[in-house]
Amino acid sequence: MILPPQHPLSAGLTTDSRLVRAYRGERADTTPVWFMRQAGRSLPEYRDLRVGTRMLDACLDPAMAAEITLQPVRRHGVDAGIFFSDIVVPLKLVGVDVEIQPGRGPVFGRRYDDAAAIAELTAIDPAGLDAAAAPITEAVQRTVAELNETAPAGRETGSTPLIGFAGAPFTLAAYLAEGGPSKDHLAARTLMHADPGAWAALMHWTAELTGRFLRTQVLAGASAAQLFDSWAGALSLDDYERHVAPASARALSFVHDLAYGTGVAAGEPDAAGSDAATQTVPVVHFGVGTGELLGAMRGVGADAVGVDYRIPLDVAAARVGAGVPLQGNLDPALLAAPWAVLEAAVRDVLRRGQAAPAHVFNLGHGVPPETDPTVLTRVVELVHEAGA
Repeated sequence: MILPPQHPLSAGLTTDSRLVRAYRGERADTTPVWFMRQAGRSLPEYRDLRVGTRMLDACLDPAMAAEITLQPVRRHGVDAGIFFSDIVVPLKLVGVDVEIQPGRGPVFGRRYDDAAAIAELTAIDPAGLDAAAAPITEAVQRTVAELNETAPAGRETGSTPLIGFAGAPFTLAAYLAEGGPSKDHLAARTLMHADPGAWAALMHWTAELTGRFLRTQVLAGASAAQLFDSWAGALSLDDYERHVAPASARALSFVHDLAYGTGVAAGEPDAAGSDAATQTVPVVHFGVGTGELLGAMRGVGADAVGVDYRIPLDVAAARVGAGVPLQGNLDPALLAAPWAVLEAAVRDVLRRGQAAPAHVFNLGHGVPPETDPTVLTRVVELVHEAGA
């Protein structure tokens, strides 16, 4: 499917942005940078805006979600916005009983850890998300419209892309099986072996739902998509490849057919018999503690791979294989270190990122809420200077 002409990629607004070029494996004038969890948490303007509003209510308020997404772009001059939402939003939209408890995370009305509970859950049609996703579409459209009207210093108006995001099927399934957060995700790992049929049904359902959530954001104007697998690091490589990777591949398939360029569908020849001018929307896949899974995570259909802080980027480059752009991977703890220590670490990440054909500087996990925002701004300036 070709994206509509007004989409930032089809209109040529973000196609040559630092971020999109990096995800395609090209290096631009400098290394692009954005931060996971940059939208919110550490920003005082975010905390002021959120007073009296619960997390999921904020996610489903289009004006608020757009404003929160834009705040770090304005303040830090990052090379991309990351859509402000939560991985359980699609679950909420289709009627699953879930709330985000401050200090704890997503908590469900029940556990989905046996065949009967999973049968009840999967009786909900994931396609129902399409009809319920109007707040997401509006929020993305608002954000993109604002990005099209403003630009950080030295950048063309409209050239800052928005990244859509969704939780990977395993991470959603881990929360559902446990009924909330878990340190070891034992319920999910037990279910995949004790009842493979129920596990497969749960994974297929979460893949369909989160894939549609990601597709909604791209159709509304996001120029790239990231799949977050927060808890995949709890798995062995064999369990990931056998019980998880097919579902992640299915989730990403909802984006893979979205293309921009010549006006023909991805993979179909144009009038001249070539499809070289057609590009698909870039996809990046990130997981926490997934150093042993990086190659398999790339294999589910990712154009670029996000790397957490536990493994150096040059080592990660060897594990994902030749020609794969990388994203990452400064340890968030270093944001509170003395500037000399932090600067050396940033430069080291940039140096190791040269092992990949292209590199998007990021953290190896999310921004800690107590981070001084001026430090993030200073890191952006350093990356742009040192990564030139």
